[in-house]
Amino acid sequence: MPTNEDLLMATYKKRGYKPKAKKEKEQIPGEEEVYVEGESTTEEVFDTLDQGANRTEEWVSKNQKPIFIGIGVVVVAVLAYIGFDKFIQQPKEIEAANEMGQAQIYFENAQNATSATQDSLYNMALNGGAGKFGFLDITEAYSGTNAANLAHYYAGMSLLKTGKYKEAISQLESFKSEDQILSVLAKGAIGDAFMQLEQPKEALSYYEKAAAMQANGFTAPKYLLKSAIAAIQLNEGGTAVKHLEKIKEAYPNATEAEKVPAYLGQAKAMQ
Repeated sequence: MPTNEDLLMATYKKRGYKPKAKKEKEQIPGEEEVYVEGESTTEEVFDTLDQGANRTEEWVSKNQKPIFIGIGVVVVAVLAYIGFDKFIQQPKEIEAANEMGQAQIYFENAQNATSATQDSLYNMALNGGAGKFGFLDITEAYSGTNAANLAHYYAGMSLLKTGKYKEAISQLESFKSEDQILSVLAKGAIGDAFMQLEQPKEALSYYEKAAAMQANGFTAPKYLLKSAIAAIQLNEGGTAVKHLEKIKEAYPNATEAEKVPAYLGQAKAMQ
C-alpha cells in the first residue's frame, strides 16, 4: 500500500514542478537584489582588468619607438652630465683654485700693509701678478666655478678699498654663498659702497638686511649701528631709535653699544 510520502511525490511530478535554481547569494530582507543569475561581480572585475591590460599592451605596442627614444634621451643626458662634471667641471675647479692662490696672497698682504702700499697690492689682487690671474680675470675665465664665485667677493672688497664703489657693488651682488659670515659681510659692504656714493637710502636697505641675516655679537650690532647712522642721514628718527635700542637690549657688551647714547640723542631729537 503506497504511503502518504509516495502519493505526495507522485503529485509533485505530475504537476511538473521543478526545483528552483540556487542563487549565488541569499537576498537579505529589505535590500535590493544585486545579483543576476549566471553572473559574478568577481568575474566582472577580472574582465575589466583584462580589458585594461589589453589596452595598455596595445598602446605600448603602438608607441614603442617614441618610448625608447625618450628613454634614450634621458640616458644620454645623464651620461653627458656625469662626463661634463668629471672631465670638464672638476678639472676647471682645480685650475681656478690654483690660479686664485696668488691673488689671495696679495689681498691678505694689502689688509696688513701701510696706506702707501695698500692700493698697489689690491690692484695686483684684482688684475694679477707673478704670472697668475687676478680676481677679475678668474671671474671671467672660470665663470660657473666655486672659485669664480668666491673671486667676486674678493674683487668686490678690493674695489671697495680702492674707491671704485660702483664696480664693487656689481661684484658683490654677483657673489652667492651659503657661508653666513661672508654673505653678511658682502651685504654690509654693498651698504658701505652706497654710503660712499651718498645714497643712504640704498645703504640703509643693505645694512638692515646684513643685520637681520645673522644675530651674532660681531656682525649684528655693527650693521645695526650703521643702519641707525644711515637713518639719521635720511631724517628717519624713529627707524634710527629702533636700531639703537636693539643694540642696547640685545648687545649691551658690544663695542657699538658705547656709541649708542650719542646717536640716540640725535635720533630722538628728530621725532
